[in-house]
Amino acid sequence: VLKNCSYNRVPAMPGMVLFGRRWAIGSDDFVFPGAFELFIRLIWWIGILVLYSIHKGQFNCAGGGLLHSYLLVLLVLLAAIICALSSILYISMQGTISNPGPRKSLPKLLYLRLALYLPELVWAVVGAIWVSDSRVNCERTMISAIFGTVIASWAIIIFTVVAVVIVFDPLGGKKTFYIAHCPNRNLESSQSGQLFYNVKKTATRVWEKRIRLLFCCIVQDDDHRVAFTSIAELFGSYFSDTDLVPSDVAAGLTLLHQEQDKVENCPKEPEEVLTQSPLSPVVNDLDEELENAAHYMKFAAAAYGWPYYVMANPFTALCKLKSDCCRRTPAETDIIGDDCFSMHFGSILKITGLQYRDFIHISFHNKVSSVGRKKIYQDILTDLSADCENLTLEDVLENGLVHKGITQAANYIYRRLINDGILNQAFTIAPEYKLVVVGHSLGGGTASILAIMLKNAFPNLKCYAFSPPGGLLSKSLADYSKQFIVSVIVGKDVVPR
Repeated sequence: VLKNCSYNRVPAMPGMVLFGRRWAIGSDDFVFPGAFELFIRLIWWIGILVLYSIHKGQFNCAGGGLLHSYLLVLLVLLAAIICALSSILYISMQGTISNPGPRKSLPKLLYLRLALYLPELVWAVVGAIWVSDSRVNCERTMISAIFGTVIASWAIIIFTVVAVVIVFDPLGGKKTFYIAHCPNRNLESSQSGQLFYNVKKTATRVWEKRIRLLFCCIVQDDDHRVAFTSIAELFGSYFSDTDLVPSDVAAGLTLLHQEQDKVENCPKEPEEVLTQSPLSPVVNDLDEELENAAHYMKFAAAAYGWPYYVMANPFTALCKLKSDCCRRTPAETDIIGDDCFSMHFGSILKITGLQYRDFIHISFHNKVSSVGRKKIYQDILTDLSADCENLTLEDVLENGLVHKGITQAANYIYRRLINDGILNQAFTIAPEYKLVVVGHSLGGGTASILAIMLKNAFPNLKCYAFSPPGGLLSKSLADYSKQFIVSVIVGKDVVPR
């Protein structure tokens, strides 16, 4: 029996609990929005006060009595809202990220602020009725001012509703229920088991809806649906025992950036950076290794096709590609996938400096489980399939863990290379050549895992991975791969670091 369930929430930065449920916003997240609304309300209040002072005693027109009452009530209502906002702003500024205690009274102030929305809504309706009444015959300046206040009131109300929808956590009720009742629950009981199952099922369903909405622009076939479900299960399990809000993630990235700056201020010699692992072979010529990396980067960049080539050569790319678009590729070249007007293949030739005869197999095939020509939605889905799976290497390593989505892409290419005999064909034509695997970003991660898969069959293989994603390999696999994989990372690139 577990009596203390504090592990289910991060005490440093918990989400706000209002109306008996958790929300995706922290108690320290009201400083900037609160200051912005406070500024607007102060300007608004001062403007209404000046308007009222200037036209005081001039409310004897038709409908003037209603105008006089409207302005007075609006001044009082705005003053109350300003006081509430000032209190929320002050309390939200107290404490620190890791010490939310001084902000414990904030929910009560939020209840008060939300209560003030009801009279504001009523008064906005009254103002809308008043300015639309044709019987009102007062000075045009006053009518325009009232019209402006009505528009401002409705704008703020609509903005608040949108903000509430954004910070609403569909899982907040489940989490709050679980945390509130957890101290008296036996985690091995059937009731607790059913509760865990329901929470997990709900979390997966919510995350799947979010992911489908995020990728609403792509055709959602069976491959995509499987990927959506896999990613949703991962996210559901990953965030099931955390109490984080979006600002926590932003704060974490900021702290990580500062920590990275500290590490950068401790310079190392290039040789030390390159050969810091005792398992890595000593590199006698660093310049030669860097030259090799620069050479192979052209091949990794070429995978992006004509968009990259046009970006690199904005004034001449289209003219250069036009001269090649109608040329026929050799019949023995195996091309898979769509390459309209041979734009991608032409760009690859230009970037790498190779000839048509140098290519044996070309694939522009692109799926969630494969990597061909880059397509951003598929790449994101592959990256987000970030669960781990085992990669067993016979006679080398038993319990290696790899990134699931990227491994699926590497498996697809491995099957094409081995089962379809592409590598055998290549080495039959050029047996003196060595095998080098290259890739950038997601392609760099795929190249790394593919190189590990191919290492036994091709002992002299080498891989150049440019900015491969972090969290790619477990430590045992990472140590094993240092002997034949060179990773190149630019500056503070957050993806690999």
